[in-house]
Amino acid sequence: MPNNPLTGARYLIRGFGLIMRPSLRRFVLIPLLVNIIIFSLLAWFGISQFQELIDWLLPEESWFAFLRWLLWPLFALTMLLVIVYSFTVLANLVAAPFNSQLAEQVELILSGSSPAQAGGSIMKNLIPALKSELVKLGYFLIRVIPLLILFAIPGVNIIAPFLWLLFNAWFLALEYADYPMANHNLDFKTQHIRLKAARLTSLGFGGSTTLLMMIPVLNFLAMPAAVAGATVYWHEQLQKEHH
Repeated sequence: MPNNPLTGARYLIRGFGLIMRPSLRRFVLIPLLVNIIIFSLLAWFGISQFQELIDWLLPEESWFAFLRWLLWPLFALTMLLVIVYSFTVLANLVAAPFNSQLAEQVELILSGSSPAQAGGSIMKNLIPALKSELVKLGYFLIRVIPLLILFAIPGVNIIAPFLWLLFNAWFLALEYADYPMANHNLDFKTQHIRLKAARLTSLGFGGSTTLLMMIPVLNFLAMPAAVAGATVYWHEQLQKEHH
């Protein structure tokens, strides 16, 4: 498979098609309900706090207040990405065991067999799935704090939204590729190496997932679609990458 962003985007599109299959609907239902509840709450909170964020970052009495009308769209995008980030972390903490099962079922469709390490009840998968989410959460927090500080530095905060968008794409690739790879007992370090070996494809997958999360209504299906798409990515490319 070529290493380019379009390839990654196609994996997400294929994942979206897979979750429409009747055989997978019951594995999609709970993540879908989790998405609706958490995303709706975060969107309400984000919208209510947005103007306060603008006033803090670009106060009207400052010498660069004239930039407000230029930078407002960038900060609106940033707020949306913050919501997407928060949504991803919270929703995946809740839905992690169900996402692991969804990845297992998608792989069964693709290859005719399930991963040897997968299987079992939701409760059996709960602890490993939560541990994996906490590892990813730690990776996220260590890197996101410096990015947030950039927004408070005049001049530098102009490029901060673009850096945030790039990191968002990378993190979502890590987030969702974890499910099929963890089912094969690959640890986070190994997963990271596999994704870096096809960095452009991974960024394309994560970037298209970010865009899907910004589309009303369809954003509720973004998480199961990304899990399914990441499983296709694993099946066709990532499992063939060398350590």
